[in-house]
Amino acid sequence: MELLIEQIAVYSSVIILCIVVIFFYLRKQRRDSKKVEEKIAIAKQEGLYEPVSLHPVVDTNVCIQTGACVAACPEKDILGIRNGKATTINASRCIGHGACFHACPTQAISLHIGTEQRGVDLPHVNQYFESNVKGIYIAGEMGGMGLIKNAVEQGRQAVDHMVKGLDKEKNAEFDLIIVGAGPAGISATLQAKKHGLKTLTLEQDSLGGTVFTFPRSKIVMTTAMDLPLHGKVKLFETNKNKLLELWQTVIEKNNIKIHEHKKVEKVIRQNGHFSVITQDSTVYTSRKVLLAIGRRGSPRKLNVPGEDLQKVAYRLLEPDLISGKKILVVGGGDSAVESAILLMEKNEVTLSYRNESFSRLKSKNSEKLQHALTSGKLTVILKSNVVSIEENWVNLNIDGKVEPIKLKNDLVYIFAGGELPTEFLKNAGIEISRKFGEAILKHEKSKRG
Repeated sequence: MELLIEQIAVYSSVIILCIVVIFFYLRKQRRDSKKVEEKIAIAKQEGLYEPVSLHPVVDTNVCIQTGACVAACPEKDILGIRNGKATTINASRCIGHGACFHACPTQAISLHIGTEQRGVDLPHVNQYFESNVKGIYIAGEMGGMGLIKNAVEQGRQAVDHMVKGLDKEKNAEFDLIIVGAGPAGISATLQAKKHGLKTLTLEQDSLGGTVFTFPRSKIVMTTAMDLPLHGKVKLFETNKNKLLELWQTVIEKNNIKIHEHKKVEKVIRQNGHFSVITQDSTVYTSRKVLLAIGRRGSPRKLNVPGEDLQKVAYRLLEPDLISGKKILVVGGGDSAVESAILLMEKNEVTLSYRNESFSRLKSKNSEKLQHALTSGKLTVILKSNVVSIEENWVNLNIDGKVEPIKLKNDLVYIFAGGELPTEFLKNAGIEISRKFGEAILKHEKSKRG
C-alpha cells in the first residue's frame, strides 16, 4: 500500500511538473507571439510589411515552429514566430539570401517574386535557366536572383546544364558567349573553363558588373559560396574591393580574359547558332549564349530638364575624393542612402525621396540613416520630386505644392534603379512576363503538394 502511495506521489509530481512546464511554455509562446504581432503592426505602419522583391512565403500547414528560419536569416526581423507558426514581419527588407529556405527542416518555405498587388517583370526561364529561346540562358539578377551567392550558383548551374546539350557540329567561333561579368557571369566563365569550353565573356563596363559601380567602401552583404576553380569562399560584410580582388585573382590564375567595355547590342539566332553583335559593330558567333547582365541594363532617369548636365551622375565610385560640395542624392533605396551617408562627412548633403517613408532599406542602412538624421549631418526631404536641374540650383517639388523650392547645388546623384533591358530581350525573342507572387525557388515536396 505504501509503495502504491509513493508511486502515486511520484506520478503526481511528474504530472504537476509537466503542467507547470507546459504552462510557462505556452505563456512564453503567447508573449513572443504578441511581440511579433507588435513588430508586424509597426512594419505595416512604416511600409515595411509588403515585400518588394524576392521574399519567403511560409506554408503554415507544414511549419512546425523550429525557429530555424528565424535563426538562419542574416537580416533582422524578416521572419518571426506567431501563434506557433513562422511568419514574415519586415518582408520588404528581405534581399533574397535564401538561408531560411535551406534551413527549414520541413521544407515549409518557398521564395516568391512579386505579390498579388505588385508585379515584377521577369524573362521566361525554366528550371535549368534556359529561356524560351533554346540555347539562350539567363542567370543572376535579371532572372530574379540578385544576391551574390545565388547569382554565382545560377551561373555555375546554367553552364553545367548547357554543356550536356552542346552540339559541336554547329559552325561557330565559340561554344559559349557570356554577356556580363558580374557574379553570375564570372561564375559561369570559370565553370566553362572547367568544362574546357571555348568561351568569350563580354562586359559593357568593368569586371564585377553592378558590383563595380558600388562605392569603394560599400559593404557587400554576402555569405559563404562555392566559386568554380577556387572552392569555398567565406566573405561576411566584405567591401567591394576585396571581392573584386578575389575575382581578379581567380581569373588571372586560370588565364581567363574578360573583354571589358564591350556592350552587346543584339543577339540574333541564325544558321543554327547565335550572332552576338556589340556596340562597335563587331560580330561574334556562338553555339550557346548566357545573359548575365542584371536588371539594371541602364540607369532609370528622371527625365527632367537639366538632367544632361555634367554634374549629374548615376553611380558613386570615389566618395572620398569629393568634399566641400552641396550635393543632392535622389532615391529611397539602399544605394541612395549608402551614398548619402558616405558623402555627408565632407559635404552638405540632401536626400530627396518621392515617398513618405523609406520602405526598402536593409536594417543596417535604416539604423545608419536614423543616426545620420539624429546627428544633423544629413537633410532628408520626403514626398519630394526633382522638377529641374540647373547649373547652380536644383528645383524640388514638395508634397505636390505648386511652387517648387530652390536648393543651391554642385552635384546631383540619381539612384532611381535600373530599367529592365526589355527591347534587347524582345529583339532576341525572349518572352517577358509579370510575376504576381509566383514561387521561383521551392522544394520538390512543395511542387507535389
